[in-house]
Amino acid sequence: MHDWLILRLEAPLLAFGGVAIDHIGVTRDFPAQSMLAGLLANALGFERTQWEKIQSLQDRLVFAARRDRGDETAPLTDVQNAWLEKSPGWTTRGALEGRAEANYPHRRRRDYHMDARIMVALRLRPTDKHPDLEALAAALERPARPLFIGRKPCLPATPLLLPGRGAAPDAYSALRAIAGEPNAEPKKMRALWPHGEGPDAGENVWRVIDLPDLRNWRTGLHGGTRRIIEGTVFASELAA
Repeated sequence: MHDWLILRLEAPLLAFGGVAIDHIGVTRDFPAQSMLAGLLANALGFERTQWEKIQSLQDRLVFAARRDRGDETAPLTDVQNAWLEKSPGWTTRGALEGRAEANYPHRRRRDYHMDARIMVALRLRPTDKHPDLEALAAALERPARPLFIGRKPCLPATPLLLPGRGAAPDAYSALRAIAGEPNAEPKKMRALWPHGEGPDAGENVWRVIDLPDLRNWRTGLHGGTRRIIEGTVFASELAA
C-alpha cells in the first residue's frame, strides 16, 4: 500500500498546456507531469535555476487524474496582443524583473478550460528522498509563492490539498477511492493513470499512448514521453 496526496484542481479558468505550435497555446484535458512538477516546485519555493531539484521532483512523481467537471470540447480562447518593453515589472513573488530583449510586439493565443474540476491522486517514489509527502503537504498548505494551475491567470478557487491521505496499492485505485460530488448523478468520468499503475485493458480502458508531457528542466524544452492509460471511472465505484 502507498500513501497518496489528494489535490483538487478547480478554478474559473484552468490550463493544462500541450504541444505549442508557433503562438498557439493549446490545453490538454488533464494536467501534464511537468505542470504538476512545476506547481509543486513553486509551492516549495524552488527557483528556475535549481533545475536539478525540479527534475528530480518530476522524475519521482506518480499521479492519476479524474475529470469531475468541465466541457473539454469547448475551451475558451484568449487572443493576446501586447507591446513588451525592457522596463521592469512586478512578479508574483514581489520582486522587480526586467527584460534583456529590445521592445517588440507580442501576439499569442491561449486556450483555457472553464469552470472545471480535476481530482488528482499523487505520490513520490522513492519515499526516502527529500522532499517527501509531508514536505509537499506542508508546502501546499502554506506555499512559498502564489500558486496557479497551469498559467498565471488560473488562480485556484479552493485550497488545492484535500485533508487526510489516501491509501491504495496503485494510482488507479487511489483515484477510484476519491469521493465524488455529493448528490451527483451516476456517470462515467474520464480519467488518466500511468502504465503499470492500474488496468491496461478492459471496458474501462479507452487507449494506451505515449504522452509527451515531460520536460528537460535544464534546457526548458520537451524532455520525452511516458506511457499512460486513458479511460473511465464509474461514479458507482466512488466512495460515498
